[in-house]
Amino acid sequence: VQLQASGGGLVQAGGSLRLSCVGSGRTFSRNGMGWFRQAPGKEREFVAGITWNGGGTSHADSVKGRFTISRDNAKKTVYLRMNSLKPEDTAVYYCAAAYGSDWYEAPSSYLYWGQGTQVTVSS
Repeated sequence: VQLQASGGGLVQAGGSLRLSCVGSGRTFSRNGMGWFRQAPGKEREFVAGITWNGGGTSHADSVKGRFTISRDNAKKTVYLRMNSLKPEDTAVYYCAAAYGSDWYEAPSSYLYWGQGTQVTVSS
């Protein structure tokens, strides 16, 4: 599976962005997917995860109610809709495909990673 993330950019606080992650390969639709982010000087952290069929999702407490993960297996794409963005959301965002069909919070549970897309939120 190869992953290509896009949709990042510079936005003012309170604004919105939608990140996309397009996958290739036959097994994309069988993998749980996750979005992670990493700010300068910080560890990579879990943002949101979704099961292989979209039936289960999870969002980190810091983004709950503002971010929404979704997927379209026909398009081999996972999305992260980000609303009410805050300066502390500034980071490089990565999508990842899990070893299994579920989502996981630990980065080590993900086998494939996209290249990352920069999100910068100005105050």
